[in-house]
Amino acid sequence: MSERIEGKIIVVTGASSGIGRAAAMQLARLGAQLCLVARRADELEQVRAEIEAEGGTAWIYPADLAVESAVEACGRVILAQHGVVDVLVNNAGRSIRRSVRASFERYHDFQRTMQLNYFAAVKLTLLLLPGMLERRGGQIINVSSMSVLGPTPNFAAYVASKSALEGFSRSLAAEMVDRGVQVTVVNFPLVKTAMTAPTQMYKHVWQMDAEKAGAWIVNAVRKRPYRVANSAGAAWSMATTAMPGSSANWSGRLARISGKLLQRLADARTPADEIPGEGKPAK
Repeated sequence: MSERIEGKIIVVTGASSGIGRAAAMQLARLGAQLCLVARRADELEQVRAEIEAEGGTAWIYPADLAVESAVEACGRVILAQHGVVDVLVNNAGRSIRRSVRASFERYHDFQRTMQLNYFAAVKLTLLLLPGMLERRGGQIINVSSMSVLGPTPNFAAYVASKSALEGFSRSLAAEMVDRGVQVTVVNFPLVKTAMTAPTQMYKHVWQMDAEKAGAWIVNAVRKRPYRVANSAGAAWSMATTAMPGSSANWSGRLARISGKLLQRLADARTPADEIPGEGKPAK
């Protein structure tokens, strides 16, 4: 089914590392022409060089999507250079693990996650969607999280921003019926990336490989479903819909117990696990 990808102009945000980089590389191997967007120009250059070394095509657009004016400028440059975009993958994001009780003086956490995870995605969609509608063809892929499918303690700022993106996606999908534009939401579980690396307790839980996560986005472009999620996420979503109170109760209790266990494991690191600059140097 590479014919659904070959020749398409695909914009991927957050393309310098992690899921975005993996997806961009895989899409390029299938013949897509990539517009790579991220904050760090040097890392984007590396991704472009790797794509071109394999015979692919890519352009880079360094932009800090946490800044509204930068989002606008980036979208307009892409349109000016290409005129048309077939697929927009809103992948760039920020995650914050902090309880609400620890956030009384950190309102800015909610503001900055909304700016990058929600407003930047909406702004790029509003810029690129008119061309898709004019051609009656295109796809908006919004990267979300499994954490949105049920009650998730300690991630209020992050989950709220992704929930807003899901709400936008649902309304947009309903409006796009019979207009040739498909909306897809990808609910990833925890993925092993640079974003999760600083949290020591994540070393003791299962994380999806970034390459596999990238393949989810490739399949989303190929099959154009409304939602991509694993069976655990789907089950959690159904349980939350059927029993919202019980779901919140047990999710909170489980998170409290598992969080304490994982923290003890993280605190009990052996010297070989130490990070340089934190306590004893790594061997």
